[in-house]
Amino acid sequence: MSKRILIIDDEENIRRVTRLTLQAAGYEVGEAGDGDRGLEIFGDGSAWDAVLLDQRMPGMDGLETLRHINERDPNARVIMATAYASIELAVDAMKLGATDFVRKPMTPEILRNAVTVALAKQSRAGAATASLREESAKPLIQIITMNGFTILDSEDGREVPNERRFIVKSPTGSEHEVLVEIDEEAVGYVERMTRRRLPAENSFWTNQAQRFLSDYLWNEGKVPPTRKLTIRDVDRDELPVAARWQTNQLAKTQS
Repeated sequence: MSKRILIIDDEENIRRVTRLTLQAAGYEVGEAGDGDRGLEIFGDGSAWDAVLLDQRMPGMDGLETLRHINERDPNARVIMATAYASIELAVDAMKLGATDFVRKPMTPEILRNAVTVALAKQSRAGAATASLREESAKPLIQIITMNGFTILDSEDGREVPNERRFIVKSPTGSEHEVLVEIDEEAVGYVERMTRRRLPAENSFWTNQAQRFLSDYLWNEGKVPPTRKLTIRDVDRDELPVAARWQTNQLAKTQS
């Protein structure tokens, strides 16, 4: 039996293109133009294998719709889609039970990969989401998905103050270790702007490294070819965060 996917998006042309792409891949597809209608069609969730949910919609937005879907079916697989992503929005969506977070406009390949990955994942009541919810208060989110990629904290045991290592799982299932290096220039910039020293081993930089890698995957849609990224500066919006960060929060004290 074909898997059934529900699209909830207020843009008719996007729904049409998405529907045609999924139907060409062998899925049965339903459509709704807003959150209220989407919930009506979703029902108790038993008729649907996955939901592709737009974040920005008039009236009930994607996160609110996601919350109601989660209340009706805690095991629903929901892929959030938006052109206006942020790490905070992705984390909020994952905490509410989203399976993945993809960027609009999506290529057919990204769309099909995201649906394939969502259908293959264990239910959100499983260990992965439980781990995310438990760890969400920590500076580093241990599991987060963007554009079909999953980012996991690497536990290879190497402790280099100015490096953070992550495991990135691609939509095809392959795994890659990616190194994010913190350049001393970035550390110096934060010190000059905030008048306080946050050395490279501080967990502020662990948080920045995860964000930097997530932004790369979101914007580029691929693993870095060299498997290495370097943070050379910090967004000015992050400076108030740095100014409040606890200086005794070190990268290796997250347990």
